[in-house]
Amino acid sequence: MRLGLLLSLAWADYRTEARLSLCAVLALTAVITPLLVLFGLKFGLVTTLTERLENDPSIREVITLGGGRYRAADVAELKLRADVAFALPRTRQIAATTDLSVDGSGQSLTVEMIPTAEGDPLLADVPLPTGEQIVLSQSAAEKLGVAAGERLSARFGRQQNGQVESRQISVTVQAVLPLATFNRDGLFAPLSLLEAAEDYRDGRAVPVFGWPGETPSVPGSRVYPGLRVYAADLDGVESLRQHFAGLGQEVATQASTIAQVRSLSHNLTLVFWLIAALAVGGAFAAVAANTLAAVERKRKALAVLRLLGFPTAALVGFLLLLALYSGAFSLLLAGLLYAAAGAGLNQLFDTGTGEFVCQLLPIHFVLAALATLTCSALAAALGGWRAAQIEASEGLRDV
Repeated sequence: MRLGLLLSLAWADYRTEARLSLCAVLALTAVITPLLVLFGLKFGLVTTLTERLENDPSIREVITLGGGRYRAADVAELKLRADVAFALPRTRQIAATTDLSVDGSGQSLTVEMIPTAEGDPLLADVPLPTGEQIVLSQSAAEKLGVAAGERLSARFGRQQNGQVESRQISVTVQAVLPLATFNRDGLFAPLSLLEAAEDYRDGRAVPVFGWPGETPSVPGSRVYPGLRVYAADLDGVESLRQHFAGLGQEVATQASTIAQVRSLSHNLTLVFWLIAALAVGGAFAAVAANTLAAVERKRKALAVLRLLGFPTAALVGFLLLLALYSGAFSLLLAGLLYAAAGAGLNQLFDTGTGEFVCQLLPIHFVLAALATLTCSALAAALGGWRAAQIEASEGLRDV
């Protein structure tokens, strides 16, 4: 039996019963469209929340607590881990402060100093400071009334032999960090500047700035009490927490926030598949009932086809094509309705950030098409089994 003839016969029959065919298409569309919208909401919502977490460096930050003891070699070894995106030692927090003031102004602002280097996630969108350059937080810049390119005086004080001493240097504001990235009064500077401030406050000399004191610290001998560490991805946050726990180092992470989003994704997936299973079951029953009704309605015509020499496989294929035609048209209509509903939902919840509340990838449409056509084919097979029992003699009775 030629496939072309079978296709043309099925299409002619499908058009002849246009109203019944339309009802079958609408019935399937009523099942497919809500599932597409539901999965689009699930995928879009979870994807948006996950991307927000991944794009927020603070979520991937692993903050060391308590008094650690890290040497440069320890930090170098930590950087080699695949789950580490950025690692840099920190000086003592009490020594990592400075008083900033505009040259010629008596007003000063005490800010914290944060070490930075190549690959700092917080400074991804601003130039990296070098030498005596700094990146100033927006809150500090507003309080001091300065902008990028201006110069500030940074003063470092200490108490030596019962006397209060201080030294100052001139620094250049390389850039101003947005408030959304860092919302405290602070500056980002090369680690060498923080080490110089710590040495001076510990009474050691700082030759690079000409500050007097005791014997300068020996390069490589410094012990750092803390680290700035950022995981490479969301999974890395938990693996780093376990790594530091194994070292006896307590850390603070955003693991609970990450777990909440993943729990939401898991729960939404369960809800979706539960609803999808019920809907697919209903769609299967509807297509099967429609195919069985078609067999009974076309029993005489099918008997005549068998009388004309159509084999059983051709009769089954005939009914299968009718179901696939309905499945294909229902997919097209459901896709158009989903596009309209998705666009409306995305516009309704638009926050101006380019995020999508309802979103599906091309692969999702391909999987939906395969699932729909497979369901239609399996349901049609039930009618085909019924058609296979029709004898050619039934066509002779009405001749």
